[in-house]
Amino acid sequence: MDIKKIIAGEQMPDKNDPRYKEQYEREVEAGRKFANKTKLTLLVMKIQSWANVHRVGFLVIVFGFVIGLFALNIINLIRYYKASQNVPHRTVVEQVDQALHNSANFKKRDNYGYKEN
Repeated sequence: MDIKKIIAGEQMPDKNDPRYKEQYEREVEAGRKFANKTKLTLLVMKIQSWANVHRVGFLVIVFGFVIGLFALNIINLIRYYKASQNVPHRTVVEQVDQALHNSANFKKRDNYGYKEN
């Protein structure tokens, strides 16, 4: 598919649509070849067989990972919020005025950093 079509919002083709059936089957076959060559199917089979034997352990690992990442995001959110309180807030106009003022002072100096009289 073309990027423009994806951005423009063309409807996603249905896998049972006869116009896209051949393309769908080609893409599925390519995905299967990739998974077989990279041994992803074996890895997934081993993970699933372990998860079937150790259901509670698998759920603890998965949900622990999700909850841990969520907690990490909350901690970073709080840390960045507290850090932003220490920085003086300035509007864009104030920042531009300061930059213009600094550039005007910079131009008044000679090559050695001394102000010219």
